[in-house]
Amino acid sequence: MSEPVWKTEIPDLPPPRRGKVRDVYDLGDRLLIVACDRISAYDHILQPAIPGKGKILTQLSNFWFERFEKVVPNHLVAVDVQDFPDQLAAHSDMLEGRSVLVTKAEVVPFECVARGYLAGSGFREYTESRSVCGIALPEGLERADRLPDPIFTPATKAESGHDENVSYEVLVNGVGDDLARQLRDITLSVYSLGAEHSASCGLILADTKFEFGHSAGQLTLIDEVLTPDSSRFWEAESWTPGVEPISFDKQYVRNWLDDSGWDRDSPPPDLPPEVVQGTLERYLEAFRKLTGREPAL
Repeated sequence: MSEPVWKTEIPDLPPPRRGKVRDVYDLGDRLLIVACDRISAYDHILQPAIPGKGKILTQLSNFWFERFEKVVPNHLVAVDVQDFPDQLAAHSDMLEGRSVLVTKAEVVPFECVARGYLAGSGFREYTESRSVCGIALPEGLERADRLPDPIFTPATKAESGHDENVSYEVLVNGVGDDLARQLRDITLSVYSLGAEHSASCGLILADTKFEFGHSAGQLTLIDEVLTPDSSRFWEAESWTPGVEPISFDKQYVRNWLDDSGWDRDSPPPDLPPEVVQGTLERYLEAFRKLTGREPAL
């Protein structure tokens, strides 16, 4: 496996906009999105990078984009570097497998979250109010419990800092009733399809978040889809409510950080080699189970 890619620099292109994980280059009418090997948790970018992570995320997202393209349009224009503009040809080795060419979109300023199980911030809200994002839930639910039905719980999109869960009414006030209803229905539909496929692969898709934008007047699925960075995947065979699930996602890193004693405000500790390797192995296993093949690393 090649050395991890922490960040990219492509001469003759404007400097990229760097997110926590991705470098985004403006090509005029299109965007080049490059998934680096950085990993973040609790709103901090961690050291070191996870080698190959960006390729795993990109190729898994592309798998799902193709699978859902009849349900909702997506932003993909090209996923093969051979189909990228000529000006990128000299950088094909670096871009191969970890980059996509996409249409520009006017981004909807909310994360669209679907939850089928009680975990993360949803579980914390439930313990305080017996509800998540204003949606009342039954008494007596435990951590990792299955919800009676999947729920739609939007969140604000923060440029920096932590996204904040909000009620459906806040979403309606922000984008209007028609778009809010469309976002909710598509989110729950795609989540259900993803959960069904995951279950056939021995995994539980506990929750996930999607991003949408408008491109050419059409609501479009953008960013990443059902990856270990944007979703919780649990081993179905060992799942038991009330018990920390065996996960194939970023929760492994969060758990290590929690046990390290880090206060989440100071610079985070470096990930030890065994956590880097363990994270990579979990991402690889999720990819293999969901796609039935090996990623091109």
